[in-house]
Amino acid sequence: MIDTSAFQGKKAAYYTLGCKLNFSETSTFAKALQEMGVVTAEKGEKADICLINTCSVTDVADQKCRHVIHHMVRENPGAFVVVTGCYAQLKPETISKIDGVDLVLGSNEKANLVQYLNDAWTSSLQKGTEEKDHLHEFHRVKTKDIKTFQPSCSRGNRTRYFLKVQDGCNYFCTYCTIPYARGFSRNPSIASLVEQAEQAASEGGKEIVLTGVNIGDFGETTHEKFIDLVKALDQVKGIERFRISSLEPDLCSDELIEYCAQSRAFMPHFHIPLQSGSDEVLKLMHRRYDTALFAHKINLIKEKMPDAFIGVDVMVGCRGEKPEYFENCYDFLNSLPVTQLHVFPYSERPGTSALSIPYVVTDQERKKRSHRLLELSEHKTQDFYAQYIGQEAEVLFEKASKGKAMHGFTKNYIRVELSPKEAREEYDNEIIRVKLVGFNHDKSALKCEIIR
Repeated sequence: MIDTSAFQGKKAAYYTLGCKLNFSETSTFAKALQEMGVVTAEKGEKADICLINTCSVTDVADQKCRHVIHHMVRENPGAFVVVTGCYAQLKPETISKIDGVDLVLGSNEKANLVQYLNDAWTSSLQKGTEEKDHLHEFHRVKTKDIKTFQPSCSRGNRTRYFLKVQDGCNYFCTYCTIPYARGFSRNPSIASLVEQAEQAASEGGKEIVLTGVNIGDFGETTHEKFIDLVKALDQVKGIERFRISSLEPDLCSDELIEYCAQSRAFMPHFHIPLQSGSDEVLKLMHRRYDTALFAHKINLIKEKMPDAFIGVDVMVGCRGEKPEYFENCYDFLNSLPVTQLHVFPYSERPGTSALSIPYVVTDQERKKRSHRLLELSEHKTQDFYAQYIGQEAEVLFEKASKGKAMHGFTKNYIRVELSPKEAREEYDNEIIRVKLVGFNHDKSALKCEIIR
């Protein structure tokens, strides 16, 4: 039983680290608290409740999580502090001992965050005014016991919605802690996801991004297929654009690519993790494909959708990545018609099998390799953008502060900038035809003019 009267008018502050999935989940938490009478604290206001949704993909991410927790405690003295997310699953006891922390929830427990918060809040009130110490509670089950799936379809402050279609991962790549933090792959039914998409459409949503940990693995729980989910969502009236956030190469089927090429609403936009362009390194990582399969997928996408934007995840400096293997990776990526690289240096993660690989790349060399790939990425992205200067495109615009430029994206994910002079409040969440006229000042977007 939840007594919402205790939460009426309380103010909450939220902080999210990590992936789009985390941002989607935080928005869902915020919505649940709002239904209990909690309001979101404005900038500069002291919060009664602080909720921090953490990431643990790298050691740097862990450090940032700790920094954010300390900052939130310091900026909101006396607040009830809740920490959840991947870092909370992996290190719950460590986090619970941080000064100011009241409640730490692992991946299984966060689906019942409201109930845990209510119980802990009540326990805190029962301590009375003389006992000011924080609770320092933590709740977490082992990876094999993570069974819950928390539905999430929300937009927060964004124009586009994020629909969580899957959680967890069964892959256990040698460098990764995510399966331990998120549990095994699981998903809701296609019918329930279609219902959430229809609800988003009824709220005025025009674009939905499908999120998850390994979304191509959809169907582990319900014995359905990802391609069937895509086909069902494509029929949802009112949603004009769908995007797939990230799809493993071995799960990006030729059938899916061909369907997206002729679908009503799935955009010519793919994000496919490569991790390494060296077959030797892919084997060390225990990835489930080789460079030949990856190249086939990329080339098929461009054959079926020549305008497609293709983003690629690349990890540099992992154990076993000898200089010649990195050069193979660089040359492989340079040869492919990809648009943008998401480059991140390898991070040593306790408990991962990668630590048994003897060849270690120095931090200095990791940074050097990252820099080279980032330069390659910038070159490829700008070349891709430049092809469309002078052309017309449809852009879904996002709200901007008064007097600021508006931004939005084309179907194939080119970021577009509309000058403050031309920006209009009524353009927010509207798809408008524009002419792309050239790069903006830092080449992060193409400037545009409204076609009247």
